[in-house]
Amino acid sequence: MNHNSKSKKKKFIGISLILTALIIIMIFVSLRTGVISISFQEVIETIFQNGSKKNELILFEFRLPGIILAILIGIGLAVSGAILQGITQNELAEPGIMGINTGAGLAIVLYLFLTRAWLPTSSALSTWMMPIAAMLGALFAALLIYILAWKKGVNPIRLILVGIGINAGFAAFITIFQLKMDPQDYRQVTVWLSGDIWNANWNTVIAFLPWILILIPLVLRKLETLNVLTLGDDLASGLGANVEKDRRTLLILAVALAGASVSAGGAIAFLGLIVPHIARKIIGPLHQYIIPLSMLIGALLIITADIVGKVILAPTEIPIGIVVSMLSAPYFIYLLMKSA
Repeated sequence: MNHNSKSKKKKFIGISLILTALIIIMIFVSLRTGVISISFQEVIETIFQNGSKKNELILFEFRLPGIILAILIGIGLAVSGAILQGITQNELAEPGIMGINTGAGLAIVLYLFLTRAWLPTSSALSTWMMPIAAMLGALFAALLIYILAWKKGVNPIRLILVGIGINAGFAAFITIFQLKMDPQDYRQVTVWLSGDIWNANWNTVIAFLPWILILIPLVLRKLETLNVLTLGDDLASGLGANVEKDRRTLLILAVALAGASVSAGGAIAFLGLIVPHIARKIIGPLHQYIIPLSMLIGALLIITADIVGKVILAPTEIPIGIVVSMLSAPYFIYLLMKSA
């Protein structure tokens, strides 16, 4: 291992430790933040089983599941964005912009619209079905994008442009089905589509966690392939990569991560866009560093957005997706101006 590799590895470990420490700090801040404020001392006492029954209920049954879901959603969307930017060689690629999140959202809206009468959203079966419905919707969107973008292979720029068109079309269908819902469901879906962690309970955590535990290791096995694809199709083929097959495999993984994340946290835009950029600027172009850092930065950003959403207009809570968009929009505009 040469000096540069050792130096980069040290830098990666150091940054990872700092980000992990910040995540732990923000978890404690989030545990004490909400309509009912709990002091740090009471949080510590409750964690070590010395707190009141009321605090145990608030922390373990309401706040902790939401925090865990936020971390998992941040990981899923950040890794999905990093993969999409790698396989398209386009720094503006992101599951929200490309229509994948909207495809998942449309599937959820259809699911709620068709099953509302006989399967309440709070039921255990509905909780387990939501990620599956979202992933099917996201996969359908990705398949449609891939087919429409195909022309003697898939051009990365064409993939992005077709995705933007599909995103607009699916958004229109979502609006149509929302208008057919009763007012209560309409409000619920509107808030969720803006990026809100709904059904933040242990059932949702248990339903969502397996997808992250299955998909992230599969992504980690493909990091070298992702590095090769970022060099461009011609060079990747020259190095022995099966470009179309590898791109399809990675696209499916990115889509599945985005779909599962949307099922738990709604259509949170821009996170998959800015997090890989931040990781890339910190550590360089190698995905064996970008992906793990993206996981940590994504988790930290979502938890921070959740806290900001709870306190900025307290006692009213702002959905996480709106806070993430507020934080990310200036950077997105900067990227557009830079790439123009």
